[in-house]
Amino acid sequence: MALHSRSSSHSPGCSRTVTIDKLDFDHHRKPPPPSDGSEVSGPTGLLRDDESLLSNILDGVIERDRRKLRRNIIKYASLVWALISCLCAGSITTFSLYAPLFLSRLRYTQFQVNAVSVTGELSQYLPITIFGYLCDRYSPRPVFLASAVFFGAGYLLAALTYRQGPPQEGGWPPGVMMVAFIGVGSGTASMVISSVTTCAKNFSRSKHRGLAFALPITGFGLSGLWISQVGSRLFTEPSIAGEREDVDVYRYFIFLSGLLFAVGLTGAVVMQVANEEELIDEAVDGLERSGYLEDNPLLQRSIDDSSASYGTLTRPQSSGSSVHDRRPDDALRKTLVLNTETRRFLRDPAMWLVTAGFFLVTGPGEAFINNLGTIISTLYPATNFSIPHSNSAVTNVSVVAISSTVARLLTGALSDLFAPVGSHEPNPKSFTLSRLAFLIASALLSALSQLLLASTLVQRHPALFPVVSALAGLGYGTVFSIAPIIIGVVWGAQNFGTNYGIMCVVPAGGAAVWSAVYSAVYQRGVAQEMENLCFGYRCYGATFLGMTVCSLVGAGLWA
Repeated sequence: MALHSRSSSHSPGCSRTVTIDKLDFDHHRKPPPPSDGSEVSGPTGLLRDDESLLSNILDGVIERDRRKLRRNIIKYASLVWALISCLCAGSITTFSLYAPLFLSRLRYTQFQVNAVSVTGELSQYLPITIFGYLCDRYSPRPVFLASAVFFGAGYLLAALTYRQGPPQEGGWPPGVMMVAFIGVGSGTASMVISSVTTCAKNFSRSKHRGLAFALPITGFGLSGLWISQVGSRLFTEPSIAGEREDVDVYRYFIFLSGLLFAVGLTGAVVMQVANEEELIDEAVDGLERSGYLEDNPLLQRSIDDSSASYGTLTRPQSSGSSVHDRRPDDALRKTLVLNTETRRFLRDPAMWLVTAGFFLVTGPGEAFINNLGTIISTLYPATNFSIPHSNSAVTNVSVVAISSTVARLLTGALSDLFAPVGSHEPNPKSFTLSRLAFLIASALLSALSQLLLASTLVQRHPALFPVVSALAGLGYGTVFSIAPIIIGVVWGAQNFGTNYGIMCVVPAGGAAVWSAVYSAVYQRGVAQEMENLCFGYRCYGATFLGMTVCSLVGAGLWA
């Protein structure tokens, strides 16, 4: 279509017709949309843009919920299996159940029995730092797999050694039994530290983290109860005198070997940390606030490189960097952060005070539990060596386990309930209690149990021995429950396995020292008796007097 207009010239007699085409208008005007509908403007296009934006938001919400659900499944499945694992991992705490049979059937001396016990204790605590380090740097899964191998091989070798009989009659020497308990102790350390570390990392920001810490530790304390009952009821054989039944140590060890191998193997599949990257990011923030990054330029550069593309929603993939290409940088950043956290932990004077008290309080407790069976035997005269079932080793091991379990659960729950909160909290608590108060209480309970034995009261009234066992269990359970909670709260969960492993080394030294003292005092009394057995207050009195002083000094360090 063309527009026609008539125009006249200024020159007279001259006229013409001018045609104005649509192209003569502004040629920069936007052309009309194509008829195929590939581009839509106006209200319809805006509506489609809104629908696309809403769809993206919904997809993001759904994906976020899926990640949250998956994370919760991982967290709670790992918590359940950590509890099951620790319910089985404390088999070494039933040592008192068969220690007297090492004396009577294998004819070991008290020094040799304690050598086996201390070997297990050292293996339970000395490698725990290495296992915790592996949990932090890699994952709990390989550590769980190692626990299956340690437990399976250790108890199998112990069973075969016991079956060979006394060394004097051609049996294997006590050194072989010590090697077997290296495996048992290492299995205990690897299974417990991987369980507790997994829970510590998965529930580091939960308001019930104290309870999450306490559950696997409670399971460990409770394991001695049910395992000792299984051993004393399902695996028995007639005693030498024929008056009662003893534990069939060979079948008992075979049972533990198979059970713990299966538990460790399953844990290698189930146990996972759900939010490890967030823990590392939190650690970086804490290091930046504390100024530690200024002393570590390599870590600072690694963090700067990792955060270079955080301004966008997703990292560009077209630059030639893939997920696998970034893994070495992320691994280096994680290693540098955790190494810095370890140095920070070791340089903190408060850590050394807590560790020193841990050494002084846990050593006597470990020695008491390991020698509980022989202590009971000293309470009854040699002429009437008949221990009532109400005061037997099995009964007292159960008392220790129950009281320790109660203490661990209460400590975890009460530390969450009464722990001080920050000033920014919307609802401050009317009553708070420092977690150090639980440490001091554990030391005082342990000291009271040792004081009862240091006096002659229990020797004159052996029926009171379960009271001693209950107090010892309460003190032992409290200290081993609150210590990891304090480490996780004060020094963070990102390096928990390494930090807790460092602190857990010290009970091995305390147990070794006090077991050696107990053996020396006991053996000195044996010189006047027969067949390596000692009876009376002289077998243990001086030992527990020293333990009482030791526990009180530990309480003083924490006060």
